[in-house]
Amino acid sequence: MDHDLIGQVRRFNRTVTQRIGALDEAFLSRDRPLGQARLLWEIGPDGSDVRVLRSRLELDSGYLSRLLRALEGDGMVVVEPSPADARVRTVRLTSAGLAERDELDERSDGAAAAILGPLSARQRDRLMAAMAEVEQLLRASAVQFAACDPRHPDARRAVRAYVTELSERFAGGFDPALSISAADDELTPPAGLFLVATLYSEPVACGALKFHHGAPAEVKRMWVSPAVRSLGLGRRLLAELEAHAAARAVRTLRLETNRALGEAISLYRTAGYREVAPFNDEPYADHWFEKTLPG
Repeated sequence: MDHDLIGQVRRFNRTVTQRIGALDEAFLSRDRPLGQARLLWEIGPDGSDVRVLRSRLELDSGYLSRLLRALEGDGMVVVEPSPADARVRTVRLTSAGLAERDELDERSDGAAAAILGPLSARQRDRLMAAMAEVEQLLRASAVQFAACDPRHPDARRAVRAYVTELSERFAGGFDPALSISAADDELTPPAGLFLVATLYSEPVACGALKFHHGAPAEVKRMWVSPAVRSLGLGRRLLAELEAHAAARAVRTLRLETNRALGEAISLYRTAGYREVAPFNDEPYADHWFEKTLPG
């Protein structure tokens, strides 16, 4: 990695942490550090499961427990077993916690106004545009790809979302039972591979490979959540699948898609896939593509 780029990221981090008050022991002058203040905000007025907080904030279990104990000691929160499952711990804000959260919200608004106040209208527009782009790129950098058992709950959730979206977008709906098979055993090594992309521990994309000895491999189950389609995950997912295929000495990848998926068709073409004659009898396919991978 370029050392100049790394240095610039570190300078940016130092500037931001100082400007937002992350270094202060009393964040926003409220006698508690930023970590506790952020946790109050994330718990929210409806409460939350502790494990959900841990996943969403990507916090170490021990550190999260210390934060919760500190807030509990101050009378801000109550941690108790879930009424639905005694094995699951939930946390909710007390009346004092709700009041503190409201106060933090008000002071956060004031801190944001203090950043914007000295700037001209043009500078504010530039800052807003830059913040939006930085936020988008930081979210993209937080996405993690990993091979996953197609029976895993994350994989199941992703495939359900995939089927639901195709059912809504295809003119005649979509029934996976009528499509060419992509069963669990076909997407499990050595027969295949299933990839899941997660953002803050939530599945946001998936894709799969079916291997055929001595023949081209197939790309299956390509899906990216609409909530993250501005992050370039489709291209990254396709590149990850290609890398896994190349590692298995696959020289040719094939896939088919429906005319309703215009963005997918554009992605495949710009990623080097060429349209070819139909190579299977997939009933939902209108376009068939093929790509030769580098040796």
